[in-house]
Amino acid sequence: MPLMVVTVFLGGWEFTVHHMDIPRSLLPAPSYVYERMRTTFSPLMTNAWPTTLETMVSFLIATVGGVVLALALTSSTLMNASFYPIVVFFQLIPKIALAPLFVVWMGIGSTTRIEFAAFMAFFPVVISTMAGLRATPGDALRLCQGLTATPWQVFFLVRLPYAVPYIFSGMKIAITLAMIGVIVAEFISAERGLGYLIVFASSQADTALILAAILILCAIGLVLYGLVALGEWLAMRRYC
Repeated sequence: MPLMVVTVFLGGWEFTVHHMDIPRSLLPAPSYVYERMRTTFSPLMTNAWPTTLETMVSFLIATVGGVVLALALTSSTLMNASFYPIVVFFQLIPKIALAPLFVVWMGIGSTTRIEFAAFMAFFPVVISTMAGLRATPGDALRLCQGLTATPWQVFFLVRLPYAVPYIFSGMKIAITLAMIGVIVAEFISAERGLGYLIVFASSQADTALILAAILILCAIGLVLYGLVALGEWLAMRRYC
């Protein structure tokens, strides 16, 4: 069904562009976008690599940092009371608006883009992991206490299995936000990457190249999301 919907949409797009004689600079036909992507495939792939790499690194940083912070907040009442309101406060900030500040504070470079993207992807992992760690039924915890289980045994054998679906839900959101963060940062401070290529194509009114770069971004995003979903499936088989 999704393939049928996409086929009908592309067919209607192609027909509308040719029937209404819409300029290519405004809205190119899908066939022309494909031709433009074919002729610029090499630079598209060259710029796709740094975007993909920075997205993956920022996602890993956000995931590890988010899970660690969530563990700290759920294991200590004092930590939770002290830092959870701050986490919520930062979650409410429109983080894209902070991208120029990251450039001012940290300069222009790959490190800045990774840190900004990790900042964007960090909070969903924290919130989801905390929700998962708190989802453990009280009966299971009382049973562990009755069996004199150690805190580490309780965590790895009880709390973590219950939290796995929540953690991966946060990770699925985080991988999309990490890519958005990298692209936004590339708009501002990059000399390579698909975000930079989109800005360059926009300055040339090359709408077809913009759409081709967006199509590549969608493909990369689907692959990365699929890898997270695969990790969730493997984890669920391990714990469920």
